[in-house]
Amino acid sequence: MSAPEGRELAYAKINLSLDVLGVREDGYHELAMVMATVDLADTLIFRHEGEGLRVESQVSFLPTDRTNLAAAAAIAFQKATGRTIEPLMIQMDKHIPVCAGTAGGSSDAAAVLRYLNRVTGAELSLQELQTIGERVGSDVPYCIMGGTALAEGRGERLTALPPLPQCAVVLCKPNFSVSTPALFAQIDRCKIRRRPDTNGIVAALQAQDLQGVARRLYNVFEDVLLVRQKRTVESIKNTLVNQGALGAAMTGTGPTVFGLFSEVTAAEAAYKELAEYYPNTFLCHTV
Repeated sequence: MSAPEGRELAYAKINLSLDVLGVREDGYHELAMVMATVDLADTLIFRHEGEGLRVESQVSFLPTDRTNLAAAAAIAFQKATGRTIEPLMIQMDKHIPVCAGTAGGSSDAAAVLRYLNRVTGAELSLQELQTIGERVGSDVPYCIMGGTALAEGRGERLTALPPLPQCAVVLCKPNFSVSTPALFAQIDRCKIRRRPDTNGIVAALQAQDLQGVARRLYNVFEDVLLVRQKRTVESIKNTLVNQGALGAAMTGTGPTVFGLFSEVTAAEAAYKELAEYYPNTFLCHTV
C-alpha cells in the first residue's frame, strides 16, 4: 500500500454511567454504560515507509510491539480485509492518560481502523469496522462511533443517543493506577447496593437537560475501590463540585474523575486547583 503521511485524532471518552449487570457465559461481564466523547485527544501520525509494522510513542512504558492496541488493530484490519497495510509506522503523540478509564488505547485502535479503512479503499461500513474493533477490545467499537451512546453487552451493542449538551469538562487522574481485572474481581465478590439511573440519563439526554444528566452521574466501580483510592476519588469529586461542577463521577474502571460544568470560568478554577496536586488534569469540552 502506498499513501502519503496521514493523521488521525483519537478522542477520550467519559462514562456518564457504568453498571455491571452480571457475568456472562463467555466469562465477560454484562455492562450498561452511557458514554460521551470529549476533545482530549491523542494524535496518530501514519507513515508508509521502512519495513513491517512499527509503533512509536513518547510514553516510554507503552509497548511498541504487536501487543500495542494500535498495532493489534492494524493486524486485525489486514486479516479481516486482506488489504496490504505494510510498511506502516504508527507514531502516537499521547495526551490521554494511560490506564485511566478514558479509553486511550481503545481510541488509538479505533483511529487506526478509521484511517486504514479510508486509505486502503476498503470502504467498510461503520458496523463492519466495529466488528473488527470488537476483536481488539471491548471499548473499540464505541470509540469508532464516538459521540454519546448507550453501550450494552461487553460494550459492543451500541445505541446512538442525543449528544451530551455542550459543556466544559475537567478530567483529573490521581497519582495512581487501578487494576481493571482486580476491580472486576472485587465487584463479583460483593453485592452492588446502588446502581446508576441509566434510563434517567437517557431521558435527560433526549430532553437536552444537562443538569438532569449531571445529577445522575454514577459508576458502580467507585464503591469497590480500595479505601485509600476511594478517599482520593471522593476528594477530587468534592473539589469539582465545590468549584461549581453540576456533577462528578469516576470514568471507566478509573481512577480518572471528571466534572461537568456549565460555566467555563468555574471549570478553569477547578482545573487550576486540581492541577497543583495532580499533573494529569485536563480542561476540555464535549465533542
